[in-house]
Amino acid sequence: MVGAVFEGERAQGAESPRPALSVLIRVRGALPNLRPAEQRVAEAVLADPAGVSESSITAVARQCQTSETTVLRFCRAIGLAGYPELRIALARAAQWEETDQSHGAPTTGQISATDSLRDVVDKITHADARAIEDTAAALNLTVLEAAVDAMVKAGRVDIYGAGASALVGHDLHQKLHRIGMVSFAWADPHLSLTSAAVLSAGDVAVAISHTGTTIDTIDALATARNRGATTIAITNFNGSPISAEADHLLLTAARETTFRSGAMSSRIAQLALVDCLFAGVAQRSYDKAIEALESTYAVVRSRHSGRRKRHT
Repeated sequence: MVGAVFEGERAQGAESPRPALSVLIRVRGALPNLRPAEQRVAEAVLADPAGVSESSITAVARQCQTSETTVLRFCRAIGLAGYPELRIALARAAQWEETDQSHGAPTTGQISATDSLRDVVDKITHADARAIEDTAAALNLTVLEAAVDAMVKAGRVDIYGAGASALVGHDLHQKLHRIGMVSFAWADPHLSLTSAAVLSAGDVAVAISHTGTTIDTIDALATARNRGATTIAITNFNGSPISAEADHLLLTAARETTFRSGAMSSRIAQLALVDCLFAGVAQRSYDKAIEALESTYAVVRSRHSGRRKRHT
């Protein structure tokens, strides 16, 4: 695996619009792969970053019913040297959250039974905006550029995904197809496998899975990799099973809240990341891509109501 999307504050701080949040993004991304005791520490951090930043390691260990050693293991699991570094990062994140809330942002994305429709709209739109911002804040441009390089040189691009991720995959296919690239989007697991089986070196396979645990998507990417194709995975969790099959790993930073399971919360962040990937590819052949986009737009203009008469 060439790399992941999370670089942390030290490498990305100058470019990131929300550098202080990178530690919370990393905690959320690592959560499914932590040991049970470490997960309790992660959940305490996510629930009250300000409180943990002001607590001693002994107090946090007691709160999470675990040992100080486990708290240290948790710190190292998310890429920090130790507990003091965690406290500093959480203090910065908490400060940013307070600033966000002082500007009228919802304090939580959770939708309750007593929320008004206005509250629901505000919480959803804020959560979607944050998903895009958090994804961009932690984006490893080196990995993204490597993925773009591979796709630009590809003979063909296969795209795999299931459920909501399949919809995102079809969006990427449609974009690539419009600029003249040979691409295919596969949602059926059998078709994904058979298509992956005929790839070869010089081809690219892109797999999209929010959890990174969808067996059909993982198997298709693994098959493509065994055939010599360059593999790209888009997922929300670093260290998830699909990561092991990816030459280039791109991570989203979506949050799950009430009524917004992975299938809902992941889509907006995945689409934003797919747009970045596509724009990077299209930019490499700028004039050709613009010409292709204009040609495809022109040919469908007559299909819009009110335009046919003027077109003829």
